[in-house]
Amino acid sequence: MSSDPSITNETSSTPDEVTSADAAPVDVTPAPQDSYTKLAMRNMVRKGKRSLVEFGLTSVGLLALLIGLSYLTR
Repeated sequence: MSSDPSITNETSSTPDEVTSADAAPVDVTPAPQDSYTKLAMRNMVRKGKRSLVEFGLTSVGLLALLIGLSYLTR
């Protein structure tokens, strides 16, 4: 290496010097994202028993809440 600052290294390349032939092709098409409903349905299919148990508990809890409120406000 030379100590002279006016001499530059010819083999180094900066991002500005990269030509389009050197660059790899880039796929600019974004992948379509699944909707929230589609992801939720897929999750329910994967975890069928757990989803049914949670749905049952939610139904029983909501029914208990409605019966409790109707009893208190009669």
